[in-house]
Amino acid sequence: MEPVLEGMPEPESLRLLTHEGEAVVLAGRWVLFRFAVADTGMRRLAMVAMVALTEAGHAVKSVAEVFGVHPNYLSTLRKTAREQGSNGLVKVMGRPVKLTSAQLAQAYRWAEQGVTGQEIARRLQVSDTMISRLVGGRRMPEPVQDELLDVEQSDVEVVLGSDLSEPVVAEPVVSEPADAPVEPVVAEGEDAPAGSVVGSSRLGQASVDSRYAGAMLLHAFFDRVGAQSVFAPLTGVGPASCRSGRFDDVALLTATTVAFALGVESVEATKHLVRDQIGPLAGCDRLPELRTLRPRLGELAQACDPLRLQADLAAAMIAAEAPLLGLYFVDDHFVPYEGAKPVGKGYNTKRRHAQKGLADTLVTDYHGRAVCFVSGPPSGLTKTLPAALAELRKITGPAKIMLGFDRGGAYAQVFTHCREADVDWITYRRGALAATTTAPRRYWRVDTAGRAEYVTLADEMVTINDYGPARQLTLYEHDQPVLQVLTSDLGAPAAALLAWLRCRWRIENVFKYLTAHHGIDWLCHYGADIGPDTALIDNPARRAARTAVKHAQTTLADAQRALTQLLRSHAPTAEINTAIPAAQTAIDHAEAALTRAAATLKTIPAKIPANQHDPTAKRAILRTQRRSLQMVLRLLAFNAEQWLAGRLNAYLADNDEYRATLRHLLHLGGQITYTTKTITVALHTPATPKITRALRLLVDELNTTPPRIPGDHRPITYKIKTA
Repeated sequence: MEPVLEGMPEPESLRLLTHEGEAVVLAGRWVLFRFAVADTGMRRLAMVAMVALTEAGHAVKSVAEVFGVHPNYLSTLRKTAREQGSNGLVKVMGRPVKLTSAQLAQAYRWAEQGVTGQEIARRLQVSDTMISRLVGGRRMPEPVQDELLDVEQSDVEVVLGSDLSEPVVAEPVVSEPADAPVEPVVAEGEDAPAGSVVGSSRLGQASVDSRYAGAMLLHAFFDRVGAQSVFAPLTGVGPASCRSGRFDDVALLTATTVAFALGVESVEATKHLVRDQIGPLAGCDRLPELRTLRPRLGELAQACDPLRLQADLAAAMIAAEAPLLGLYFVDDHFVPYEGAKPVGKGYNTKRRHAQKGLADTLVTDYHGRAVCFVSGPPSGLTKTLPAALAELRKITGPAKIMLGFDRGGAYAQVFTHCREADVDWITYRRGALAATTTAPRRYWRVDTAGRAEYVTLADEMVTINDYGPARQLTLYEHDQPVLQVLTSDLGAPAAALLAWLRCRWRIENVFKYLTAHHGIDWLCHYGADIGPDTALIDNPARRAARTAVKHAQTTLADAQRALTQLLRSHAPTAEINTAIPAAQTAIDHAEAALTRAAATLKTIPAKIPANQHDPTAKRAILRTQRRSLQMVLRLLAFNAEQWLAGRLNAYLADNDEYRATLRHLLHLGGQITYTTKTITVALHTPATPKITRALRLLVDELNTTPPRIPGDHRPITYKIKTA
């Protein structure tokens, strides 16, 4: 090009002309390039070729001005041409990648074997969206993992949930079979175990360093309560027409539970965890991303009964280790709502005022383990206790139990409901202390530390209005009554009943730990069903009628006072006698008005539905399905932590810090090794010799009955690395 440009005019003569969809690059009267305006690739080639003019005195800036681009863009094209040649400048044209009939058939076979769509896309080197469109409508069998065989190479390990980060492509085109055979990334030879999920998210053989390796201790409790059998029915459920080929739902639920046990308060906060180090705790290679985890948990919640899941887990927990007493405690917990929907209000005990929100009614056993719960609009324990008791009865069956609660449930209607359900109850007396009719006496008891102590109690029978006879215990201190307890149990020792009711504070501790470490104050979902507000409110008409009664009473009093003043006045007798009939008539009219106002007041109800007073009144009922499923996982994490902490304290003997110590151990780093037959967890040595000794003894105890990860058949062996 340089000889052509010899003697050419100055660079200002370089110009670009367009006409009828064609572009022509001119240098003086010479035509250098001619191409279609829509041909971006040819335009880029022309610009890069024109850069050669810089050696003839044309600056990059002047060439960029001719083509109407920024000089930096032209410099970028020059760099791309040097590194990638013309392939980097010309956009690849044509239709998307084609799948042959053989490849399509292979994709169907992999899908039927349970291989995830993401893994199939990776093997065939196409978009996972294309594979989802091809095999998404084909019903896949539920993945079932058998015991892994001892093979040299493990199956491919893919992400638990598809991240769907590939761009959407056009519809796939199936062409005639090609001569080139399909070469899958993962071999599926005769060594593949029968029944295993090839290419699934389950780890086969791997060694992972995890900062959360201590959380593998939780599987001792998960295996104890049979979490796998409880979670298994959820596999593949949901709105999809086929079982999900992208989700190992048991592993997903397990991983979420472990995240809650590690102190994550919400599903959204899992993004702050190291996904590659959380996933191996549930037997998969990584935790799903938030955009995968949250929708799938929502689908599982909509397709199952969370309360039934909680009942199954609690029944297994009680069957594995029955409580020493059939004593259960129930109480309400308020969850505030800060949104704009017309949600009902309840009393927030933390802020000490009424606030919009949701109410959870939780039931714990004598050991402080969460057993069951119900959620609903805020209301008193008198309204929520019957529903909680019904859930508890699903777990305990017809066994004889006792229910303990605070003064919020000390009403005759609650006592009656417990009697009808054949459940004993115990609570504190509301209001002022009642007079005792029996003399107090001294009772002895022995505490958990073996120390003997005595209490002074008056034990007697009393009658409760609208209920009947009940037992009353009055506690004396310094010869003065300070506390009264009501119960339906007529046979238990008085000192024991008082001690049992004192244990009600264990449910307060449960609320404290669940709030501080497991995030039960999260609503999880702000969806609500809005309908007419049928909540009972004070009747404004009755308020007006009551005002009319007060006005009539005032009028009557004024008339009577006027007559009295008339009779006591110093006016002439004749004048007084003349005024008496009028004063008496005023009194009669006032009495009649008062009678009419009182009769009208009796006909007006004290409470009416809100929508009767205001037809536009609306009430929002928060949807609790998603939150209930997460609540099940939070309670499972709490119970696992509570059980592990108790086992650790048997060797640690630190009643003040044993739970905090266990939480720190869940974050203890280590190495998790997956083989075809076993899983080995090698934990780092704790910081202090005392904790190291207690952890070693705990590990030895757990290794006597090796637990298993839910959904995995391989036993777990724990050990502590030597320092």
